[in-house]
Amino acid sequence: MARTLQQLQDRYNSASKKRMESMGSDSRMRGGKPKDAKKTIARILSYMKGYGPLFVIVLLCMLISTVSSLFGAYLLAPVIDKLAVTVNPEMTVEMSKVEQLADHIILSLAAGLGLDAGKVMVYIGVGMGLLACVYGVGIITTYTQARLMLEMSEKMIERIRNDLFTKLQRLPVRYFDGHPTGEVMSRFTNDIDNIDAMINNSLTSIISGFVTLAGTLVFMLSTSWVLTLIVIAFLPVYFLGGMFIAGRSRKYYRSQQAALGAVNGYLEETVTGQKVVKVFNHESVCEEEFGSLNDDMRDKQFHAMFWGGVMGPLMGNTSQISYAVTVGVGGVLMLAGGLTPGGLTVFANYSRQFSMPINQLSQQMTTIFAALAGAERVFEVMDTDPETPDAEEAKSGEGMKGYVIMEDVSFSYKPEKTVLKHINLYAKPGQKIAFVGSTGAGKTTVTNLLNRFYDIESGRITIDGVDIRDYERDDLRRNIAMVLQDTHLFTGTIRENIRYGRLDATDEEVEQAARTASAHNFIIRLSEGYDTMIEGDGANLSQGQRQLLNIARAALSKAPILVLDEATSSVDTRTERHIEIGMDSLMKDRTTFVIAHRLSTVRNSNAIMVLEQGEIIERGTHEELLAMKGRYYELYTGKRELD
Repeated sequence: MARTLQQLQDRYNSASKKRMESMGSDSRMRGGKPKDAKKTIARILSYMKGYGPLFVIVLLCMLISTVSSLFGAYLLAPVIDKLAVTVNPEMTVEMSKVEQLADHIILSLAAGLGLDAGKVMVYIGVGMGLLACVYGVGIITTYTQARLMLEMSEKMIERIRNDLFTKLQRLPVRYFDGHPTGEVMSRFTNDIDNIDAMINNSLTSIISGFVTLAGTLVFMLSTSWVLTLIVIAFLPVYFLGGMFIAGRSRKYYRSQQAALGAVNGYLEETVTGQKVVKVFNHESVCEEEFGSLNDDMRDKQFHAMFWGGVMGPLMGNTSQISYAVTVGVGGVLMLAGGLTPGGLTVFANYSRQFSMPINQLSQQMTTIFAALAGAERVFEVMDTDPETPDAEEAKSGEGMKGYVIMEDVSFSYKPEKTVLKHINLYAKPGQKIAFVGSTGAGKTTVTNLLNRFYDIESGRITIDGVDIRDYERDDLRRNIAMVLQDTHLFTGTIRENIRYGRLDATDEEVEQAARTASAHNFIIRLSEGYDTMIEGDGANLSQGQRQLLNIARAALSKAPILVLDEATSSVDTRTERHIEIGMDSLMKDRTTFVIAHRLSTVRNSNAIMVLEQGEIIERGTHEELLAMKGRYYELYTGKRELD
């Protein structure tokens, strides 16, 4: 039966956060409330640090481009007035100061060229030539600022993406345990792409828009203060309407991004588990569940796009009304002698130019709100507490031998449920310590604590007499080689995947590690041998072959401590025996911890720990535990199956 929409949303959004919060303070988000728009914008702009000189050049180009556009329009005024006077010699034209300046420039340029500006066609020709030059400067500066802004924006996005990836490498394992992979990936794809679109397009529009508004206002006031007041009277309509729509849009864009994360999370989970889906004939249920998530995203996208799309028509129609009123009143002023024909033409052009930045900004609202919602999600990850930092005087793990002691260790993932209770054990190099017990008894948790994927709540774990919290975390993990039940291979050759265990290993050492893991024989039978490319996490290999490569990777490591978590669960019995022979030499001088359900694989262990409900209820060698005829005896003889 398909899960409800609310259950699916909880699975990919709210539930994961609640789980993370319940696991402890290490994973809590700093500042639980969503960041407001001002702080988010300020944080995005903080990535401009270091690009100051480049940004100054961009601003200078914007200023020149805007002035060219504004003054170029004003050059039309004296030209039109000259034509008007020529057509109607009885007309008297009183030019504004800016028109007089434009007229003076045209006359001076004509005189400099040795032309008679008294002739109408010469005057018009010089004026139009000057106009072309001014607009040419505007085109060049516009191109320059667009090119530089693109370069700067892409560098900013590169830094944001690097910071996000770097932060992911610093997050504790518990973070990834509580967040679907697809949901995390959406931060890198959709969210950062939206930020990129805003920086590259919207930021430029906003800055140039304000420069254009200020410049246009100055030129309009110099032409007619009466008409300027009419244009300004419409500003409250722009801003109040814009603020109302912006508030509605921002809410829906935030929910749209969350819904998109849920869809991506479900897609990643379903595609990864496609074999399981088909084995259990779960296709129709997946279609129904995805349909619910997709419908929810469509609904939220509709509202977000609707309110984002309303902005443009509102601003556009308000601009048309403002233009009509301005031209109407301007016509009356011209007939009354208070405005020249050229002045009215230029002012009408300016009234449109004044509303243009507002219209452009309104059209960018869709991009801006999507980017702000995405930025909040990206910065939310960046603000997640990383792994507990190393102690100031943390010790290096160089020369670690592998003497491991656990003293009265207790641990819980959630406060209400203790997973491990008062665990005590001792292991030294050359020993093989096995953990057996029911599923959920805490076997894997022991190894997670040893690696400091999680920090213990009480008790103490030492290696060579030093508390593991006093080691540098990287050095600690460098000295512990792990083979997990879940295999993971990277895109690359088989040789590169084995060398992942120790990057400075030679080809001979890689092949020797493969022989130890009984992987050499199947590798050399492949078409390219050790240079065979791994595809899709090892999709071109069998499950057993993938596990053998993981074992070879651990064998290559010189770590003094080896952890095998169901390492041979994916191989057949014959291969398992070959691995055990190789492992005997591998474990000779190492401290080895083995987690296994196949009790036959732990018979030769130096000590076997039987875990139940987080406690060690029995310990001893295989023979000693059988003689006790307790829980281990029941498991081994089949009188009681593993849960």
